[in-house]
Amino acid sequence: MSAILHVLNGDATLNSFEQANIGGDIIVWREVLSEGPVSENIESAAFWQERAAWITKTFNETPERYQDSMVAQLEKFSQPYDEINLWFEFDLHCQVNLLGVMMLFSQKTNLSGPAIYLICPADYPGVSDFRGMGELNGEQLEYLYDNIRVQLGEYDFELATEAWDLYIRCNAERIQQWLNETHFWANMTRLKPAMEAHLKRLQVDTDGLNYIHQKLLGIYNNGAHSRPEIYTAFWSDEKIYGMGDTELDIYLDHLNTRNLINL
Repeated sequence: MSAILHVLNGDATLNSFEQANIGGDIIVWREVLSEGPVSENIESAAFWQERAAWITKTFNETPERYQDSMVAQLEKFSQPYDEINLWFEFDLHCQVNLLGVMMLFSQKTNLSGPAIYLICPADYPGVSDFRGMGELNGEQLEYLYDNIRVQLGEYDFELATEAWDLYIRCNAERIQQWLNETHFWANMTRLKPAMEAHLKRLQVDTDGLNYIHQKLLGIYNNGAHSRPEIYTAFWSDEKIYGMGDTELDIYLDHLNTRNLINL
């Protein structure tokens, strides 16, 4: 029998996945690499120490809980699986996490070993305003597994490596050039719009505000003066970012500190 590993993009998907008739071991990727410090060598202890320090400082998390819920799971990546399935979505949050997972595999394992597959839906038949796999039930996840799963190849990992290198360096000009010059995306079709969204975060106005700051400030100035109201308005227009409320709070707190809003 084949040894199978599923890497899920969050606990919302885990709840649905447990209803599905899909065998294999599970890792839940409880990280938000689209925010905070990242560096090239994701396999290194230093990478995860830096992440742990930032996560515990920024969110309501303890070092012990982060170690147990995220870092301890990484041991499974060293086990001899025949097949690995990556369940990640189209938004920036998920695409950066996907890049991180792919880099971890490429740095840690012999890619001639396990077959690595991607399940990355941008929509679902009959589901309007699809936001993510956490909205789906087990039977619907089985449908995705059977119908949209693709095997990642060498070129996909080359693209991911290029994107990760550009992402960690935060150079808007180089990212724009790469986007302009890359014409074939193979199985990484959701990567381009996600990197375009990231590019907008790197471009700031004369007040030092990026696109997300400007968007949130506009929502506030249009009359949404509570965090839940602002979250809802942002999610309605900007689901490409895949941000939760805790991530949006990073930007709102910055605006608060600048006295541009009062929440």
